[in-house]
Amino acid sequence: MAAPARSDDGTPTIAVVGGGITGLSAAWSLATSDSPLHVVVLEGDVRFGGKIRGAEIGGRPVDVGPDAFVARRPEGVDLCRQVGLGDELVAPGSRNAYVWARARLRPLPAGLALGVPTRLGPLARSGILSPLGLGRAAVDLLRRPPTSPHFAAADRAVDDVVRGKLGREVADRLADPLIGGIHAGPTAGMSAAAVFPPLLEASNRGGSLMRALRNAPTGSAPGPVAVPGVGDDDSPVFLRVRGGMNRLTDQLVGALRECGVALRTGSPVERIEHRRAPSPRWQLQGPGGDVDADGLVVAVPADVSARLLAPVDAVLADLLAGIAYADVTLVTLRCTESDVGRPLDGTGFLVPADGRRLVTACTWLSSKWPELRRPGEILLRASAGRYGDDRASRLDDDELVVRVVAELAGLMELRGRPIEAVVTRWPGSFPQYAVGHRERVAAIEDRAAALPCLALAGAALRGVGIPACIASGRLAAATVGRGLASADEDPS
Repeated sequence: MAAPARSDDGTPTIAVVGGGITGLSAAWSLATSDSPLHVVVLEGDVRFGGKIRGAEIGGRPVDVGPDAFVARRPEGVDLCRQVGLGDELVAPGSRNAYVWARARLRPLPAGLALGVPTRLGPLARSGILSPLGLGRAAVDLLRRPPTSPHFAAADRAVDDVVRGKLGREVADRLADPLIGGIHAGPTAGMSAAAVFPPLLEASNRGGSLMRALRNAPTGSAPGPVAVPGVGDDDSPVFLRVRGGMNRLTDQLVGALRECGVALRTGSPVERIEHRRAPSPRWQLQGPGGDVDADGLVVAVPADVSARLLAPVDAVLADLLAGIAYADVTLVTLRCTESDVGRPLDGTGFLVPADGRRLVTACTWLSSKWPELRRPGEILLRASAGRYGDDRASRLDDDELVVRVVAELAGLMELRGRPIEAVVTRWPGSFPQYAVGHRERVAAIEDRAAALPCLALAGAALRGVGIPACIASGRLAAATVGRGLASADEDPS
């Protein structure tokens, strides 16, 4: 039986497909708007929250999805405050982070702009580059801005920009582990315009890339991959909700219920149809029941959106289907403190891709988040998998844990066997922003705008990470709200 699009009092119904942080944020914006609306959230899983998920490990609540959000974007902090968690935000217990380079863990240097160095002194002292690599990077500081008009590229690969300006070692040992780690993919072919616009803008100006980036905002946010952050001032780079990030989605779900939002788990949408007569209307079909709606927010991965919207607009579906995804697996380990042969004096480390190791990063959870510390124990979380490397996905859990522990033995002197190991798999979880991604997104949004009261949202479009997804959900809610207002003004 279908839920009516308009109730007896004429209140419009808005359906939100997807109950991750994006869809929940869209529903929150709709439910707290000035317009009376019936909002229905349809989630195929048995739980809300999407990739924000917690587990109990050693009697502690531990995130097995993203463990923090970027603090310098306002959306995450704003939403926490709105649902009563503003006083529950905590910063990491350390600001140090490392990268594996030249056969050892070396500290990430100060002055990094999202993995691209801006100052030569800290870079030299870090020991990450060989003398030859450091000399190659130093050449950049000799460049002067062009005196004649300079060609400005619409988009380029991140690796192309960094390698061309600062050399192979900076590209492979810093930019690719950090920027590639955030997006779980190689920076070769990754859109600079989409993942780090200031990098492309600085390159387009000509002259020294390092000088041009010194005051550039980063504006990107990490997702489930454990990417440490380094800041040059006292403000925290990342924040976490005390007790786990899933407290944010749990609190948000509770607030939505109080607002009268209909929240349905175990309700996958299997088909979407748009009917133009007798009035424009969306019909959503699935085993949890059909829903008729005046407006629609689709906040699921691009491949799922493509399948659902193919009967409505084949061109839009093809554009969405062209966005690739990476598989990522997290291995959380509870170990005896004496089994680690080095001090865990930081948030963790990154591992450049070399074709041999599975581990791409490791977070020292009990050092990063003091509330997780227990006497005599440590918590580690290793990340494996990136676009083009599915080796971790092909190993079963036991094989993967053995492989990860063996690699950590060489990377951070981990000895013995873990007390406990938890494997969390995130297949198809990281959208890849290929060169030309912004143009693809613009085309997607143009096609969606031609359909009445429809908006798309999610990490596949304009940014990964919790704040970016919140912003995407809010924007989608506003778009559908404007569409409803226009329809009411012009019922024809």
